[in-house]
Amino acid sequence: MEKNLHQPLGGNEMPRFGGIATMMRLPHIQSPAERAELDVGFVGVPLDIGTSLRSGTRFGPREIRAQSVMIRPYNMATGAAPFDSLNIADIGDVPINTFNMAEAVRIIEQSYDQIVADGILPLTLGGDHTITLPILRALKKKHGKIGLVHIDAHADVNDHMFGEKIAHGTTFRRAVEEGLLDCDRVVQIGLRAQGYTAEDFNWSRKQGFRVVQAEECWHKSLEPLMAEVREKVGGGPVYLSFDIDGIDPAWAPGTGTPEIGGLTTIQAIEVIRGCQGLDIIGGDLVEVSPPYDTTGNTSLLGANLLYEMLCILPGVERR
Repeated sequence: MEKNLHQPLGGNEMPRFGGIATMMRLPHIQSPAERAELDVGFVGVPLDIGTSLRSGTRFGPREIRAQSVMIRPYNMATGAAPFDSLNIADIGDVPINTFNMAEAVRIIEQSYDQIVADGILPLTLGGDHTITLPILRALKKKHGKIGLVHIDAHADVNDHMFGEKIAHGTTFRRAVEEGLLDCDRVVQIGLRAQGYTAEDFNWSRKQGFRVVQAEECWHKSLEPLMAEVREKVGGGPVYLSFDIDGIDPAWAPGTGTPEIGGLTTIQAIEVIRGCQGLDIIGGDLVEVSPPYDTTGNTSLLGANLLYEMLCILPGVERR
């Protein structure tokens, strides 16, 4: 039986400024029967109670969807035709508890348990970076220990923040402690700015992570780096976690903890396209804060980077 493949709503069917805002104007699928037919689901997690400076990422999923209206289905650069290969839809938002972090994390993990059980590969619209921890918990139950490509200005390996063990800056320390990550298959790209001690980045190195500080990326293409990354993280399931503050605030000002000297948008695309061929089991784009994104450019960038993630998933045909 031929699979029904959803297509984004075209600009000649409904003006791009019209219609309901779903990711790439895809169908919004909620029923269990329809979800069971999906290969990939765009999921929103509107959380910002894990942020430590500027809040607002709770509005990220909605604005990323709104800014995705211009994205067309075929990737002219890579030849990827994801909508001719996979059944893809927007499956809505996780109904987080916006007053209780522990409960919000529990709800996220439970929601992703169901997404995994439905056989859906999740591409997540954040939300602050706290959300990656419960997502990894859910994915580990199916896939075992997971490799990671993590783009960020910050390592997010704090032991605590204001005494709290779970926040957006503790995510990957908790993931290591809980045995979620295959530490020899983890790369962090774009780390920069200041810290409290050298341990802020060296803790990652001691776990076996490859740490690529932003200075290593300046003034160059990242294609050679990504060949190294593929060698490092290949051979098992890989999760792709992209904090928008990995990009320089000149291009992505709408985020809670901006740091100068970051990656360019072109380098961001190189990183994601460089993950082609890996066994990607999910990805997220986090820390978009629309209240600080007066032009919409940060959300627009986030939407396009999620599309690029879609294009490098296993099973996507190239024309």
